[in-house]
Amino acid sequence: MSGIDALPPLRDVITTHGLSAKKSLGQNFLLDLNLTAKIARQAGDLSGSDVLEVGPGPGGLTRGLLAEGARKVLAVEKDARCLPALAEIAAAYPGRLEVINADALSLDPLAHLTPPIRIVANLPYNVGTELLVRWLTPPEWPPVWSSLTLMFQREVAERIVARPGSKAYGRLAILAQWRCEARIVMQLPPEAFTPPPKVSSSVVHLTALETPKFEADQKVLERVVAAAFNQRRKMLRAALKGLAPDIEDRLLAAGLKPTARAEEIPLEGFCALARELKRS
Repeated sequence: MSGIDALPPLRDVITTHGLSAKKSLGQNFLLDLNLTAKIARQAGDLSGSDVLEVGPGPGGLTRGLLAEGARKVLAVEKDARCLPALAEIAAAYPGRLEVINADALSLDPLAHLTPPIRIVANLPYNVGTELLVRWLTPPEWPPVWSSLTLMFQREVAERIVARPGSKAYGRLAILAQWRCEARIVMQLPPEAFTPPPKVSSSVVHLTALETPKFEADQKVLERVVAAAFNQRRKMLRAALKGLAPDIEDRLLAAGLKPTARAEEIPLEGFCALARELKRS
């Protein structure tokens, strides 16, 4: 019996079902159920929410979410080897766990979830950033989810919360911080995982804002930020010259120095430039 429920410890589950982690699937299993329960608690009160979990593996975080009172967990798992272990969890928590054997990149989970929705996941390293970008750029805002509590490689987590002037500051920071409050809430060393990855991990909690912090057209803002950071060593007047023939005038109108570089510009400045380009 484990510390959080009547199910076996995860090491026993992995041995019983032959669940060696696959590098091709970006798998690193977190076996300490006290840690998985702690991650679940970082998502806040789950009792009135459905939770989407991507890549549950043998179900450590799944059990943490259910033990912490999630109304329902929808676990999307690509690796069919994990399904028997997840079925045992579903049997222990009747009616509260639905498991779908699918690739999260090609699945629309909304038909299986009822708002309010939180997303909590130890994301596979190879798809984590792509899923985050999708969740941050839905067709309409506010999104269907109220918060994201996600584990990433520490380097990716630091890019999400980075501030202007730092090397980590870039497109991901702008995208995340424009319409969310983002903060790192946990750090995990490699030895917490089986097998241990070569990097440390961090849990990031993002809370969706009702409206963006600054007015801007999403597509224009994305285009501006992409152009600026694709050539981050260049001055803005050079990096952004393809966006408008009079880009220097546009930069000045937005209150920005044409000689500044992308990493010096705060979120508000990028939004001001996006508004200026949209207007023109």
